[in-house]
Amino acid sequence: MSRVGNKPIEIKEGVTVTVNGQDVIVKGPRGELSLTLRKGITAKADDGKIVLKTANETVELAKLHGLSRTLISNMVEGVSDGFLKRLEFNGVGYRANVEGSDLILNLGYSHPIKYTPREGIEIKVEKNVITISGIDKQLVGQTAAEIREFRKPEPYKGKGIKYEDEHIRRKAGKAAVKGE
Repeated sequence: MSRVGNKPIEIKEGVTVTVNGQDVIVKGPRGELSLTLRKGITAKADDGKIVLKTANETVELAKLHGLSRTLISNMVEGVSDGFLKRLEFNGVGYRANVEGSDLILNLGYSHPIKYTPREGIEIKVEKNVITISGIDKQLVGQTAAEIREFRKPEPYKGKGIKYEDEHIRRKAGKAAVKGE
Protein backbone atom coordinates (compact mmCIF):
# COMPACT_ATOMS: atom_id res chain seq x y z
CA MET A 1 0.00 0.00 0.00
CA SER A 2 1.37 3.40 -0.98
CA ARG A 3 1.83 5.81 1.91
CA VAL A 4 2.59 8.70 -0.43
CA GLY A 5 -0.52 8.04 -2.50
CA ASN A 6 -2.81 8.14 0.54
CA LYS A 7 -1.67 11.63 1.58
CA PRO A 8 -4.26 14.25 0.50
CA ILE A 9 -3.16 17.11 -1.78
CA GLU A 10 -3.96 20.62 -0.56
CA ILE A 11 -5.52 22.79 -3.28
CA LYS A 12 -3.99 26.28 -3.12
CA GLU A 13 -6.06 29.45 -3.31
CA GLY A 14 -6.84 30.49 -6.88
CA VAL A 15 -6.48 26.92 -8.20
CA THR A 16 -9.44 24.89 -9.47
CA VAL A 17 -9.33 21.13 -9.96
CA THR A 18 -11.80 19.28 -12.21
CA VAL A 19 -12.03 15.48 -12.27
CA ASN A 20 -13.76 13.90 -15.31
CA GLY A 21 -13.47 10.13 -14.94
CA GLN A 22 -9.73 9.40 -15.34
CA ASP A 23 -8.84 12.97 -16.43
CA VAL A 24 -7.65 15.51 -13.87
CA ILE A 25 -7.54 19.16 -15.04
CA VAL A 26 -5.82 21.77 -12.88
CA LYS A 27 -6.31 25.49 -13.66
CA GLY A 28 -4.56 28.33 -11.91
CA PRO A 29 -3.26 31.88 -12.36
CA ARG A 30 -0.24 30.72 -14.43
CA GLY A 31 -2.05 28.30 -16.77
CA GLU A 32 -3.67 24.91 -17.11
CA LEU A 33 -2.30 21.34 -16.88
CA SER A 34 -4.01 17.97 -17.30
CA LEU A 35 -3.23 14.35 -16.47
CA THR A 36 -4.95 11.09 -17.39
CA LEU A 37 -4.82 8.58 -14.53
CA ARG A 38 -4.21 4.88 -15.12
CA LYS A 39 -7.06 2.39 -14.80
CA GLY A 40 -7.61 1.38 -11.19
CA ILE A 41 -6.73 4.83 -9.75
CA THR A 42 -9.49 7.34 -9.10
CA ALA A 43 -9.28 10.95 -7.90
CA LYS A 44 -11.82 12.88 -5.88
CA ALA A 45 -11.65 16.64 -5.27
CA ASP A 46 -13.63 18.21 -2.41
CA ASP A 47 -13.17 20.49 0.64
CA GLY A 48 -9.98 22.01 -0.82
CA LYS A 49 -8.25 18.63 -1.07
CA ILE A 50 -7.64 15.94 -3.69
CA VAL A 51 -7.63 12.30 -2.57
CA LEU A 52 -6.52 9.39 -4.75
CA LYS A 53 -7.81 5.83 -4.26
CA THR A 54 -6.86 2.50 -5.82
CA ALA A 55 -9.27 -0.22 -6.93
CA ASN A 56 -7.11 -3.08 -5.55
CA GLU A 57 -3.80 -3.61 -3.77
CA THR A 58 -1.46 -4.86 -6.51
CA VAL A 59 2.23 -3.86 -6.40
CA GLU A 60 2.02 -2.17 -9.80
CA LEU A 61 -1.00 -0.11 -8.76
CA ALA A 62 0.65 0.87 -5.46
CA LYS A 63 3.63 2.30 -7.38
CA LEU A 64 1.40 4.21 -9.76
CA HIS A 65 -0.73 5.44 -6.83
CA GLY A 66 2.19 7.32 -5.27
CA LEU A 67 3.43 8.54 -8.67
CA SER A 68 -0.01 9.86 -9.65
CA ARG A 69 -0.36 11.71 -6.36
CA THR A 70 3.05 13.37 -6.81
CA LEU A 71 2.29 14.34 -10.42
CA ILE A 72 -1.01 15.99 -9.41
CA SER A 73 0.72 17.73 -6.49
CA ASN A 74 3.34 19.11 -8.92
CA MET A 75 0.56 20.29 -11.24
CA VAL A 76 -1.13 22.20 -8.39
CA GLU A 77 2.18 23.80 -7.39
CA GLY A 78 3.08 24.57 -11.02
CA VAL A 79 -0.12 26.45 -11.92
CA SER A 80 0.05 28.50 -8.71
CA ASP A 81 3.79 29.20 -8.19
CA GLY A 82 5.63 27.71 -11.18
CA PHE A 83 9.01 25.98 -11.27
CA LEU A 84 12.51 27.39 -11.76
CA LYS A 85 15.93 25.96 -12.65
CA ARG A 86 19.15 27.95 -12.82
CA LEU A 87 22.22 27.01 -14.84
CA GLU A 88 25.64 28.67 -14.56
CA PHE A 89 28.16 28.70 -17.38
CA ASN A 90 31.88 29.31 -16.91
CA GLY A 91 34.61 29.57 -19.51
CA VAL A 92 36.64 32.12 -21.44
CA GLY A 93 34.49 33.52 -24.25
CA TYR A 94 31.37 31.61 -23.19
CA ARG A 95 28.29 33.76 -23.78
CA ALA A 96 24.53 33.33 -23.81
CA ASN A 97 21.73 35.62 -24.88
CA VAL A 98 18.04 35.37 -25.74
CA GLU A 99 16.77 36.40 -29.19
CA GLY A 100 12.98 36.29 -29.22
CA SER A 101 12.29 33.05 -27.38
CA ASP A 102 15.45 31.28 -28.65
CA LEU A 103 18.59 30.85 -26.56
CA ILE A 104 21.85 31.52 -28.41
CA LEU A 105 24.93 29.92 -26.80
CA ASN A 106 28.59 30.56 -27.65
CA LEU A 107 30.45 27.76 -25.87
CA GLY A 108 33.83 27.59 -27.57
CA TYR A 109 32.64 25.65 -30.60
CA SER A 110 33.21 26.90 -34.16
CA HIS A 111 29.53 27.92 -34.35
CA PRO A 112 26.89 29.34 -32.00
CA ILE A 113 24.24 26.92 -30.72
CA LYS A 114 20.59 27.94 -31.13
CA TYR A 115 18.17 26.29 -28.70
CA THR A 116 14.42 26.72 -29.20
CA PRO A 117 12.50 25.88 -26.01
CA ARG A 118 9.20 24.00 -26.01
CA GLU A 119 5.94 25.86 -25.55
CA GLY A 120 5.35 26.96 -21.96
CA ILE A 121 9.06 27.43 -21.14
CA GLU A 122 10.58 30.86 -20.57
CA ILE A 123 14.36 31.43 -20.63
CA LYS A 124 16.21 34.47 -19.24
CA VAL A 125 19.95 35.21 -19.13
CA GLU A 126 21.70 37.47 -16.59
CA LYS A 127 25.51 37.62 -16.69
CA ASN A 128 26.56 33.94 -16.50
CA VAL A 129 23.24 32.51 -15.22
CA ILE A 130 20.52 30.98 -17.40
CA THR A 131 17.10 30.90 -15.70
CA ILE A 132 14.51 28.43 -16.98
CA SER A 133 10.92 28.77 -15.74
CA GLY A 134 7.54 27.21 -16.49
CA ILE A 135 4.51 25.51 -14.96
CA ASP A 136 5.38 21.92 -15.91
CA LYS A 137 8.09 20.54 -13.58
CA GLN A 138 9.12 17.75 -15.94
CA LEU A 139 9.43 20.13 -18.90
CA VAL A 140 11.53 22.65 -16.92
CA GLY A 141 13.90 19.89 -15.77
CA GLN A 142 14.14 18.37 -19.26
CA THR A 143 14.94 21.77 -20.79
CA ALA A 144 17.67 22.41 -18.21
CA ALA A 145 19.18 18.97 -18.87
CA GLU A 146 19.17 19.54 -22.65
CA ILE A 147 20.93 22.92 -22.30
CA ARG A 148 23.50 21.46 -19.87
CA GLU A 149 24.22 18.68 -22.38
CA PHE A 150 25.67 21.20 -24.89
CA ARG A 151 28.82 21.63 -22.73
CA LYS A 152 28.98 19.57 -19.55
CA PRO A 153 31.33 20.89 -16.85
CA GLU A 154 34.82 19.42 -17.00
CA PRO A 155 36.75 18.52 -13.82
CA TYR A 156 40.07 20.32 -14.49
CA LYS A 157 39.11 23.98 -14.94
CA GLY A 158 35.38 23.73 -14.23
CA LYS A 159 34.45 25.09 -17.67
CA GLY A 160 31.00 24.30 -19.00
CA ILE A 161 27.34 24.54 -17.99
CA LYS A 162 26.30 23.31 -14.55
CA TYR A 163 23.27 23.51 -12.29
CA GLU A 164 23.46 26.37 -9.80
CA ASP A 165 23.59 24.04 -6.77
CA GLU A 166 25.80 21.40 -8.45
CA HIS A 167 29.30 20.83 -7.08
CA ILE A 168 32.00 19.88 -9.58
CA ARG A 169 34.70 17.61 -8.16
CA ARG A 170 37.93 19.13 -9.32
CA LYS A 171 40.98 17.09 -10.36
CA ALA A 172 44.61 18.09 -10.21
CA GLY A 173 46.27 18.61 -13.58
CA LYS A 174 49.36 16.80 -14.78
CA ALA A 175 52.18 16.75 -12.27
CA ALA A 176 55.52 17.94 -13.62
CA VAL A 177 58.06 15.10 -13.74
CA LYS A 178 61.70 15.91 -13.11
CA GLY A 179 63.80 14.75 -16.09
CA GLU A 180 66.81 12.47 -15.52
